[in-house]
Amino acid sequence: MTDEGGSGRADATGARCRIDIDTDGGYGWRMIAQNGRVVAVSALSYGGHGECRAAFEELCAGQHGLTGGVQHTPGGNGWMWLLRDRDGRATVVSARAYERHSTCRAAYERFRALLTEMGGVTGSCL
Repeated sequence: MTDEGGSGRADATGARCRIDIDTDGGYGWRMIAQNGRVVAVSALSYGGHGECRAAFEELCAGQHGLTGGVQHTPGGNGWMWLLRDRDGRATVVSARAYERHSTCRAAYERFRALLTEMGGVTGSCL
């Protein structure tokens, strides 16, 4: 993915969102924690930068209505977490696989808390 939004804008939590373009020309976002690690990525590809940004802002505002949890990775060699929309589609996935279920669960809970904090920040995704 190539950067489309500069360095991203940090909010009060120090986290930020960046929008990238994939090799097929679709847009996706990634959330970066204050320590510089990518915490989560969009599971969906969007047709434009504005659509992708709007999807992230909608996620922050409406995340309480989304279901999610921890599951095995597709290869079965680790754990990942995800959020699903009301239609059951995965919309957000962990940026990496975890060796332990408990570590993955803790990362999922931290992500949900971070997302709640980012919900009040206007323009938190570039």
